[in-house]
Amino acid sequence: MSKVISHSLFTDFDIDLFKAGKHFRLYEKLGAHLITVDGVEGVYFAVWAPTAHSVSVVGDFNFWTQGEHLLHVRWDSSGIWEGFIPNIKKGATYKYKIESNNGGIVTEKADPFAFYCEKPPHTASVVWDLDYKWNDNNWMETRQNHNGLDKPYSVYEVHLGSWKRHAEENRFLTYLEFAEDLVNYVKETGFTHVEFMPIMEYPYDPSWGYQLVGYFAPTSRFGKPQDFMVLVDKLHEAGIGVILDWVPSHFPDDAHGLGFFDGSNLFEHPDRRKGYHPDWKSLVFNYGRNEVRSFLISNALFWLQHYHADALRVDAVASMLYLDYSRNDGEWEPNIYGGRENLDTISFLKEFNEAVYLNYEGVQTIAEESTSFPMVSRPTSVGGLGFGMKWMMGWMHDTLEYFQKDTVYRKYHQNDLTFSMTYTFSENFMLPLSHDEVVYGKKSIAGRMPGDEWQKFANLRLLYGYMFMHPGTKLLFMGSEFGQSSEWNFEGSLDWHLLQYPFHEGVKKLITDLNKLYKTQPALHEKQFSPEGFEWINYSDHQNAVMSFIRKGNNQKDDVIVVCNYTQIVRPNYRIGLPRKGKLTEIFNSDAAIYGGSGLSNPKKLTIEAMPYDGRDYSTELLLPPLSVTVFKIS
Repeated sequence: MSKVISHSLFTDFDIDLFKAGKHFRLYEKLGAHLITVDGVEGVYFAVWAPTAHSVSVVGDFNFWTQGEHLLHVRWDSSGIWEGFIPNIKKGATYKYKIESNNGGIVTEKADPFAFYCEKPPHTASVVWDLDYKWNDNNWMETRQNHNGLDKPYSVYEVHLGSWKRHAEENRFLTYLEFAEDLVNYVKETGFTHVEFMPIMEYPYDPSWGYQLVGYFAPTSRFGKPQDFMVLVDKLHEAGIGVILDWVPSHFPDDAHGLGFFDGSNLFEHPDRRKGYHPDWKSLVFNYGRNEVRSFLISNALFWLQHYHADALRVDAVASMLYLDYSRNDGEWEPNIYGGRENLDTISFLKEFNEAVYLNYEGVQTIAEESTSFPMVSRPTSVGGLGFGMKWMMGWMHDTLEYFQKDTVYRKYHQNDLTFSMTYTFSENFMLPLSHDEVVYGKKSIAGRMPGDEWQKFANLRLLYGYMFMHPGTKLLFMGSEFGQSSEWNFEGSLDWHLLQYPFHEGVKKLITDLNKLYKTQPALHEKQFSPEGFEWINYSDHQNAVMSFIRKGNNQKDDVIVVCNYTQIVRPNYRIGLPRKGKLTEIFNSDAAIYGGSGLSNPKKLTIEAMPYDGRDYSTELLLPPLSVTVFKIS
């Protein structure tokens, strides 16, 4: 049996950075790396286990025998064990057998830095490399033109395990199959970005990927790491950005995972009040520990570097920010100032965002943050957390609450819709209709709409039209774009057969056209995060449940006029005030027959009269179709 040869990839500077929490490329040093030492090929292993008495690499190459391949502990109190084992090949499976100084506890752990893992339910790490020849140079060089805050950002949220399945073989599609089917579909429907729910390795399917064990490994359920690179590559070649869900908020306590890694609370906070999440029954990272911060920030940069991700959507930020999140009195301890904010988390998130934006041009970070915590999407230089965008959970909740009401009652609740405009520019908001809104008895988005079948689909088209006209970027969960009838089921496929029915096909056409409108009309994206990009025409017509507003671009000629009719009553001769003379042209109508609507529309050109209305000098009369969004331009 080959012995472990003393060897290190670490410099003294590496160790200093690691101890200080400033080493953001740890994946180049820790983990398993195929290298050649003195002309001999093999694998260099390195693992952080400061409480260990001994660390063995066990695997298929030594029949999983503890003690056969003992790593050497470094002399610098870093807690890193390392060594080179000759003749181990790519594809070998392994774990770390750790005997702790803490009461002789023995753990057997997967490699926290493994690039590839066995397919669940198997739990070993796999020796692998990241070799791949990328073909997305054009995208990467011009990414800022696709990914900036003044660009259209329409996101298709995807759970790979249930988007589509191979029916005949009753299996998941592979990354390579997604590289054909998914890429073509997203290109057809016109979304600018795909957001993948967590693709990092996870052991438990019902967690949807939000309980990670392999932070540096795309899940092997769908193929090899390089296969996932192909999927990203193909999306970029098609002009589609890639957002990865990232989960630095918590991790499961599976025996092979990060929990109690070396017989101590290594990655998780040792105080149960800070180190355990009661909602998800999972462990919480110790954000105040330097080495853990290096681990997490290295992980974020890893996906941007080696998988060319264009953005990271950070999950459950609210649970990280507050010490009392989902905790009762006595179950949490105030910070040093007596407050409920987790100061270590705030410091960590700022440093994470600074590292991302400093190292990668044209990327974004997006916070799923459900509270009114201030300045989430403001730069750290002015006291913000430094995210590029934040999910607008208040808009989502209020809007769905409104749309679920029968139209006869909507005139009493118009403030549910107009309220969002009082705070919409306080952050760079993304409007999400995500996976969380179509599970646990909430029904699908289409299933929430009131009325008979025609009204349900008219309401759905109205909801989507309003969403795309509202300031902010957009996110829609898979299936919602064609009016999936049932709740999302992570164990099955979307109900693709529904596209044979006109109403469902009509919704898909509507989304396709809304994506096109969002991309081609500068007023809908150039100032989507600025109060200069929005102006009310009339928000107070509660009686008719109608509201109208202007979306503005950098040039006045690009401005669009938006009118929403939230009832099924057709309103002919509906007068609105306008900012200037000219002709008014209808450029979008959610009631068009091609979408399954009644087909009512305005004449091609409407003359704007010098008649004061809505506090303006000019006005015209419109036909408002039932349950509709109509969009106009002045020429």
